[in-house]
Amino acid sequence: MIRAGIIGSTGYAGQELVRILLGHKDVEIKWYGSRSYIDQAYASVFQNMFQLVPDICKGEDLEQLCEEVDVVFTATPQGLCSSLVSENVLSKVKVIDLSADFRIKDVDTYEKWYGIKHQSPQFIKEAVYGLCEVNREKIKKARLIANPGCYPTCSFLSIYPLAKAGLIDMKSVIVDAKSGTSGAGRGAKVANLYCEVNESIKAYGVATHRHTPEIEEQLSYASGQEAVINFTPHLVPMNRGILVTAYANLVKDVTEEEIRKIYEDAYKDEQFVRFLNAGVCPETRWVEGSNYVDVNVKVDERTHRVIMMGAMDNLVKGAAGQAVQNMNLLFGLPETEGLLMPPVFP
Repeated sequence: MIRAGIIGSTGYAGQELVRILLGHKDVEIKWYGSRSYIDQAYASVFQNMFQLVPDICKGEDLEQLCEEVDVVFTATPQGLCSSLVSENVLSKVKVIDLSADFRIKDVDTYEKWYGIKHQSPQFIKEAVYGLCEVNREKIKKARLIANPGCYPTCSFLSIYPLAKAGLIDMKSVIVDAKSGTSGAGRGAKVANLYCEVNESIKAYGVATHRHTPEIEEQLSYASGQEAVINFTPHLVPMNRGILVTAYANLVKDVTEEEIRKIYEDAYKDEQFVRFLNAGVCPETRWVEGSNYVDVNVKVDERTHRVIMMGAMDNLVKGAAGQAVQNMNLLFGLPETEGLLMPPVFP
């Protein structure tokens, strides 16, 4: 039985980790970490866990935690994991970090976009970017996993097959993305109040969103050339879900049938990436509560561009589900263990 600890268990991603791991036959949660609710019953924070989780919330002492568990999930704001991780910790436990602390390989880029100093840059090179569909074998051998961001996961998986095939101009990529309000976290913010969000949609982080360099870096690795993108996220009045519509110029004449074959080949063996039938556009409602990403593609012959689409649940494949997928690989379990719950509808 794998003993798991969660730092940040009372955030949205942390609570989703609890929900998934409670149904995982090979895991026992030993530590419900929280900064705001220490010594309070976990079920008093999330009433859906009444009679399911009898434990109280503990603190963020990673040095103590690593003596009690086999894997630590850090579902925390940027900067915390890098301030806690150490060689002593990594020698004893696997760490799966859901923040951005170890996703970007260039420390200067991280500090520029996130506006904070990195506390443990010595571990950046070692950390494996935890996108299972691309880095599966590296993940199996890792001590430290950088769990990908929600927008980058959906954006990358929507674009990846064509980037890898060298069929799109990597400096022409435009990513238009929408997310539910849970993507902004559980902290109290005026901009996320019901009256501020309901019956409205807005762009935010225009030309400055912190996921931009993460998407660019991963697309650059996939394509073998520098990717420079325009990324614009939007906040929509729903709890969860991400929809990505990405555009790029084709660099050669290619039919939609040929492009579809590239996607089919890329994802034919991937349990959690569903390449949809021709003409079917991804929708967030068909992936809600699941670890699935629905993707599709359309060629616009008139403009010589390709339109790449994706939808997923930002809290599952975009955070907690992907973290459990990484954990399964780390411990030699079936990658799908605990994650085959179907999407919820309505």
